[in-house]
Amino acid sequence: MILPGATVRVKNPADTYYRSEGLVQRVSDGKVAVLFEGGNWDKLVTFRLSELEAVEITAGRKKAK
Repeated sequence: MILPGATVRVKNPADTYYRSEGLVQRVSDGKVAVLFEGGNWDKLVTFRLSELEAVEITAGRKKAK
């Protein structure tokens, strides 16, 4: 499920942002506003819900020996 605060990836190969990951800012009427951050810039881009997939974030935690 894609809700505000979720990390998503663009899955439309015809899109400039293909395979880019961003943070969902808002969802309304089947459209999703995604914030991309990189270095010294931020960009808010709107996508159709069908163009995005949720990314499962896992913590890279090592076990102590």
